[in-house]
Amino acid sequence: MERTAGKELALAPLQDWGEETEDGAVYSVSLRRQRSQRLSLGAGPGGTQTSSPAADTFLHYRTSKVRALRAARLERLVRELVSGDREQDPGFVPAFLATHRAFVPTARVLGLLLPPPPPPLPSGAVVSVLGSWLRDHPQDFQDPPAHSDLGSVCTFLSWAAPSGAEAQEAEKLLGDFLEEAEQEQEEEEQSQPWGGSLGAAQIPCPDSPAGCLEEEERLVREGPELLDFSVDEVAEQLTLMDVELFSRVRPCECLGSVWSQRDRPGATGTAPTVRATVTQFNRVIGCVLGSVLGEPGLAAPQRAQRLEKWIRIAQRCRELRNFSSLRAILSALQSNPIYRLKRSWGAVSREPLSTFRKLSQIFSDENNHLSSREILSQDEATKASQEEDTPPGSLLSKLPPGPVPYLGTFLTDLVMLDTALPDILEGDLINFEKRRKEWEILARIQQLQRRCQSYCLSPRLPVLAALRAQCQLSEEQSYRISRVIEPPAASCPSSPRVRRRISLTKRLSAKLSRERGSSPGGSPGDPSFSTSSVSPRSPPSSPITRDPPAGSPPASPGPQGPSIKLPLSPDLPGPRPLALPLSGPRIPLPGQQGSEARVIRISINNDHGNLYRSILLTSQDKAPSVVQRALEKHNVAQPWARDYQLFQVLPGDRELLIPDNANVFYAMSPAAPGDFVLRRKEMVRHTTSISSA
Repeated sequence: MERTAGKELALAPLQDWGEETEDGAVYSVSLRRQRSQRLSLGAGPGGTQTSSPAADTFLHYRTSKVRALRAARLERLVRELVSGDREQDPGFVPAFLATHRAFVPTARVLGLLLPPPPPPLPSGAVVSVLGSWLRDHPQDFQDPPAHSDLGSVCTFLSWAAPSGAEAQEAEKLLGDFLEEAEQEQEEEEQSQPWGGSLGAAQIPCPDSPAGCLEEEERLVREGPELLDFSVDEVAEQLTLMDVELFSRVRPCECLGSVWSQRDRPGATGTAPTVRATVTQFNRVIGCVLGSVLGEPGLAAPQRAQRLEKWIRIAQRCRELRNFSSLRAILSALQSNPIYRLKRSWGAVSREPLSTFRKLSQIFSDENNHLSSREILSQDEATKASQEEDTPPGSLLSKLPPGPVPYLGTFLTDLVMLDTALPDILEGDLINFEKRRKEWEILARIQQLQRRCQSYCLSPRLPVLAALRAQCQLSEEQSYRISRVIEPPAASCPSSPRVRRRISLTKRLSAKLSRERGSSPGGSPGDPSFSTSSVSPRSPPSSPITRDPPAGSPPASPGPQGPSIKLPLSPDLPGPRPLALPLSGPRIPLPGQQGSEARVIRISINNDHGNLYRSILLTSQDKAPSVVQRALEKHNVAQPWARDYQLFQVLPGDRELLIPDNANVFYAMSPAAPGDFVLRRKEMVRHTTSISSA
């Protein structure tokens, strides 16, 4: 017990103390100070001490030690699920259940958690963990057609807690999975006669019954064009679709280790709910491009009216707190094919142009107070205070719905976090501290999903049909039509001036700073995780802009938008692929004087498709450590590290050999992209001997 006299001191409620190792597991230790009472001691009758406001004031604190599991082997992590102290470490179970798929399959966890009876683990604790798992992450158990993992859970609960709510939940979930599979099969059979005629521009109609399909198809052929509808109608229908898709996102699919595998051969089914939101985002971009560029014969004032209409739709999306479609519309308006139309922009009225600039600042890294991260953070703080002050019965009527975030922001954070922190620590221990930081981001996604349930919007088939029918243009088509509308010129003085570039160096160094403890209390889930937000010119998921095609006009003297990649692939969280900087500026690492770093990509020359994995390269890294970390990322046995040679891929089908004991940071060519390849040394010797012959 600590006692402090006089004025109350500003003591941190939780103070880092250090680490403890126990049975091969590493715990982080903190000291928690809690004020237990506040007394004023004074002299009472007979010399006894009594509480008196006039006497000296004392603050009494109780200090307790708090331990949180930081790293351990899988068996210890699973044991912690059922035997850990929930009061000391309340975040362990939700963090494990939300992120375990990044380092172990569900079946493996169940194999350790559900041994055959009699169980060595307390069955009551296991039942509790299973209840949380079934409730919060039911899709982890979806393994068609047999759903064997869920069957094992049902078998265990049938004797461990036959009359409990967990057993009923498991049986109900199994029935739902089987019923859902039957419905999907029936829908496929019914959709075959007409499904192929709708084309790739199809946009889903939320909750539309099967009887609406024929009417919707008629509206696609005969209905009005998209911009014939009011601003409110278009913005509300975009929000309706974004809400439905975002609510269905499985947070575990956003993990960097999961999302980064989407381009791997045979991984077309990876992260389907995230791909669905990406597809919708890209279709909105396509709608803007098609409606603005689709009629080359329009005069500049007419095209300006279309630009103004989309700016007003974007503003309405902002009012509806739909940052996903807002981001998509801004990305399209800032793309090269539209941005370069100086005569069209010159005919835009002053007020819409001012609105466009203000909206663009939401995704600018020049002013964090107006960034989307800050706005989301302010919304969360406002809602938290309103929830405290509002009676439960009137809460829904008082709080505004949403918001719908731009998912690419979270995807970028999680990919960068996955790249910056190792999966395995010394001693083959799973780095669970990394999973806790990932969970903080996933928890924010889940919180936003719950708040999206308060939207009250109804589908309007004519608008949805117009969205489906809107012409979609490829990148080549968009740019070719743009050059027909306004032939290339030396500059675009009438295009809106919006600050373009972002400093991804600043973003990554800020993340590394927080991971290395330079800012206590920071986390990737906090808005302060990145010192700069995304730019309106370059989506947060794509720091690299693409060079214009050959023969394209010179860049404007002011900033201009990136050339977005079309057709817009469902693999992308924005108009450009999710990527990390490969050859960007070198990044100073906090705590290492004169040290620098950059993110590089390394593939292995084998029969598995030369998949690239990203790692963080510092100025202290020698070739053996880089090779070993790359093999870890590729799940190759580390003892084979000495059998591999590292090469940097250079332009013109050339390669630069990195000597075994060289400092890779200084041995590599700084002018070339940061792509590397690992080759087995016997293959290198064989190639050399053939060349000599």
